Amino acid sequence: MPFDIARTRAAYPALAEGFVHLDGAGGTQTAAPVVDAVAAAMRAAVGNRSAAFVPGRRSLELVAAARSAVADLLGARPEGVVLGPSATALTYTLARTLGAGWRPGDEVVLSRLDHDANVRPWAQAAEAAGVTVRWAEFDRATGELPAEQYADLVGERTRLVAVTAGSNAIGTVPDVAAIAKAAHAAGALVCVDGVHSVPHGPTDLAALGADFLVTSAYKWSGPHLAAMVADPAVWAGLRPAKLRPSSDAVPERFEYGTPSFPLLAGVAAAVDHLAGLDPDATGDRRGRVRAGLAAARAHEEAVFGRLLAGLAARPGITVYGSAARRCPTVSFRVAGWSPAETAAALGERGVCLSSGDYYAYEYFRAMGLRDDGGAVRASVYHYNTVDEVDRLLAELDELGADRDRMTG
Repeated sequence: MPFDIARTRAAYPALAEGFVHLDGAGGTQTAAPVVDAVAAAMRAAVGNRSAAFVPGRRSLELVAAARSAVADLLGARPEGVVLGPSATALTYTLARTLGAGWRPGDEVVLSRLDHDANVRPWAQAAEAAGVTVRWAEFDRATGELPAEQYADLVGERTRLVAVTAGSNAIGTVPDVAAIAKAAHAAGALVCVDGVHSVPHGPTDLAALGADFLVTSAYKWSGPHLAAMVADPAVWAGLRPAKLRPSSDAVPERFEYGTPSFPLLAGVAAAVDHLAGLDPDATGDRRGRVRAGLAAARAHEEAVFGRLLAGLAARPGITVYGSAARRCPTVSFRVAGWSPAETAAALGERGVCLSSGDYYAYEYFRAMGLRDDGGAVRASVYHYNTVDEVDRLLAELDELGADRDRMTG
């Protein structure tokens, strides 16, 4: 059946305020079941984790439920799900842990297409260990990240390859499986940034070939928490810096401090919400999540196609990237307006977009755009509509008219 956009939008209370939210790449609005789950957990008696009393057992259950939900979302095992405050924090933890075992002469391969959270932690760990950083380059015209270049970049001294599964700047979806195959042939580990890709379609850890995959719940209707997944056996071989009395079990040894139990309730609720996006889907939660995100992706692609065509048809608008496979995200500039001015003017009209470099530091520096403001980003999520895209395009026409009046 067609994607029920009215039913979907009704699940997001914030949409009633009337803003056009085309900034999902920076964080989506929160689904009502998530809000309810967080509130319920905060109203209940919840103690720190303990099997000795009911409130302590509740917190144990909340942690276990969050791990199970993330595992179903990503095709992982619950005991391989590490929970944390952000993708950046989790990647730093992994980089410091792996970097402690690197030696001069070793190499890591990074991508200039990536969010800095999957660049700087590795670059800094490499610098601390005296390790060489090699760079995978994207095509400046299309935004593609050619997988073929990894045959020359990866070698016997490569210890890690870090790559995005979806560019948060221009949407490019690299051939991660091919990149991972090249890395594994050389004995290297692969860390995949799934923060931008996971919200936009079914994800499978094994199919990607990722040894580590990180995602953020607030990019898929949930709270501000993140998770990194790997095979439990891979986690078991790593020894992070930690407090002496804290658990040495996997995955707990990688989680610092007491988690936010109410927000963990929201993580599980967010996955359940995604599993309900296709009301006709049946079977276990993993299958329903895949079906729901596949249905959402088809809807997003239709809305995004309208956006791309509209931007391309307008004079004075420069669009960056044209990758064949992409998440529903685009960066652009409007002639006569800085990116910050464009975003502010649209914001005054109730249309919410990001501007700047959105932490895609290497991309914008390579494109020569970072020092003069980056670009404006529009990203489609499954609650967006064609009407909202048309509203954005109409507002951009007004900006163009304003520019012409000022220069005329």
